[in-house]
Amino acid sequence: MTEQVESNSLQTGLSGILLIDKPEGFTSFDVVAKVRGIARTRKVGHGGTLDPMATGVLPLFLGAATKACDILPDQTKAYEAWFRLGRTTDTQDSTGRVLCESPVSCTAAQVEKELERFRGDILQLPPMYSAVWVKGRRLYDLAREGVEVQRQPRPVTVHELRLLQAREEEHLYKIYVSCSKGTYIRTICHDLGQALGCGAVMTGLRRVISSGYRVEDAITIEQAQRLANEGMLEQKILPVETAFASYENILLTAKNARLVQNGVRLSAKQVGCEGKEGVFCILGPNGQFLGLGCEKQGELRVQKLFVR
Repeated sequence: MTEQVESNSLQTGLSGILLIDKPEGFTSFDVVAKVRGIARTRKVGHGGTLDPMATGVLPLFLGAATKACDILPDQTKAYEAWFRLGRTTDTQDSTGRVLCESPVSCTAAQVEKELERFRGDILQLPPMYSAVWVKGRRLYDLAREGVEVQRQPRPVTVHELRLLQAREEEHLYKIYVSCSKGTYIRTICHDLGQALGCGAVMTGLRRVISSGYRVEDAITIEQAQRLANEGMLEQKILPVETAFASYENILLTAKNARLVQNGVRLSAKQVGCEGKEGVFCILGPNGQFLGLGCEKQGELRVQKLFVR
């Protein structure tokens, strides 16, 4: 989900992508609000909510880059998660109300074997404590009112699922999950516990990859504040086109670049995109990223402009 916040504070002209390592206890909206003040940029958005208990990479989109939030080509996320066997809660993680505690007799080998059923294309029932909309209301709002409603399983894809650590005597395990957008890691933990017959709750979650961006390249909120105080925050802001690195490029002449920015439709043959499939990046004569486009009916069709 994308959050966008506006303020009357003076813009500094910052535009691009800032990778923040979200701390535990903060909502994604909290981080957006913090960075809005730090960067003094009117528009800040994010593409991919993290629960308050989670930490890890949260790409923030500043200024004109907020246009990219909802059109990112790479929606893959990757996480490292801890879970404990022998307990279930109403939130499917350790922050929730305990519903059941059970003895645990399974081994690490059995845990690893059961992971197989959660790889690939699977159906996942969204938890009640989630941001999914049902009949005009968020599920978590209904859950807080003590209301449980029928949900439909949703298809998700788990590209990779590996057991990283096993503390068998403590019934505590760590997994790595690479998955499609909309996958609930705590639900994987919960469903794994059900499959093992003893229940499970997620006890920790760290997002290590989001839309191609890695947590190793992220900075903390405190680091962002220090850099801003020193006038050096811009050094950590990535160009928005890094989000579209998987797309091909077409290079326009100065004249054609001006025409495209003024909304003029150009011949696909004239600009060299005739027969190209899918979306591509449109560049100006000096390699400046102008926006995204596609070829349709013999014309260059602009899908999104990032400069005017």
